[in-house]
Amino acid sequence: MAKDQLRGNHEAKRHTIFWIKSPAWDFVWVLNSLWLAPLILLLAWGHDDVRASPVDGLFFAFAVPLWFGHRVSSAWLAYATPAYRPLLARQRLRFVVAPLAIAVACFALLLAPESALTMPLTERVVWLAVLDYLLVSHHFAAQHFGLLSLYRARAGRKSDAATRRLDRWFALVVGGGFVVLAEALAGSVAFQDRWIDPLLGEGWTDVFARTLHDGGIAFVVILTALMLYAELRSRRASPPRMAYVLGVSSMVLFAFLARDPFLFVVLWSVQHWSAAMGLASLTASGGDQAPATHWLRLLAPVNRRGWAVLLVLAVVSALLLPVLEVEAVTEEYAYADRLFGDAARWLRSSPFVPALLALGFATGFIHYLLDRAVFRFSSPDVRQAARALLQP
Repeated sequence: MAKDQLRGNHEAKRHTIFWIKSPAWDFVWVLNSLWLAPLILLLAWGHDDVRASPVDGLFFAFAVPLWFGHRVSSAWLAYATPAYRPLLARQRLRFVVAPLAIAVACFALLLAPESALTMPLTERVVWLAVLDYLLVSHHFAAQHFGLLSLYRARAGRKSDAATRRLDRWFALVVGGGFVVLAEALAGSVAFQDRWIDPLLGEGWTDVFARTLHDGGIAFVVILTALMLYAELRSRRASPPRMAYVLGVSSMVLFAFLARDPFLFVVLWSVQHWSAAMGLASLTASGGDQAPATHWLRLLAPVNRRGWAVLLVLAVVSALLLPVLEVEAVTEEYAYADRLFGDAARWLRSSPFVPALLALGFATGFIHYLLDRAVFRFSSPDVRQAARALLQP
């Protein structure tokens, strides 16, 4: 009887190894685009202005706890968990020097008087926003590659070099390049009229838009089919990998086919934010829990529980909303007003706007850097710190 029970437990473990945690957890935090896409379409049904539809309320409900919580999630792992403490000493350039240099550069660039830097402040903001758009596009694609790699490792194919290359190209081309193309066709790229339109020349939309649009959809469908075919032919096909490929493709097709770019923004953003928050909570709660400092001892009750990490990050996200939204959105799309009222409106017109812009850009750029650093599994130190993600 005992042997049968052990064999049953072994079989259950063998079948659940594919998932990061469990099917339910994965579909809530990582694979949620598969159910969010139809939900968004349903909520937008019959509304000419999707910003006035229930989709806006859905986005607000997700944005408050996830938007800036995900931005600080990698910093939480790096600086507030015992597991990553050794990396601060061994990889000081990545975890200490580079973030400080980015912060100093952003504040220096945006707070420097025009007598020292002749470019007007508005121009500096424009070109920082363009840089941010390029970096965030790569950042999203890199997360897709990382999750495909994580699912590949869970399927026992970590050393499969051919599939790894396929994952990278799919993430960069479909999850990165075609998203930029779709947003350019929709005219929703940040300051598109300042850098994309002049490069392509006048009239490019009328001449090439339909071909690029239809060709982009065809390529996404073809590349998705090739990815699924390759997965089915692998020695141990992974259902969550196939689900993730379908999820990425559905989001990119949303970018091409949605009647309003806002629908794509909701789907694309929520999936990215929730995946980052979910992975951070698992990594923090499953890592080393032996605090080495007084600060880490105070945080130990939080880091031992994944739900507590999520709660803290959600509260931090809500508190940061009026501060970081100054850089992130235009006034007509601000959500902080719904929570903080006149205080949020005052911040957007206060003398602190240049400093808040610098803070927003700095935290964004540092997040892109730290997200790569805390999940850089080629490093043995990182694999040890994040072993909860790598070991079923």
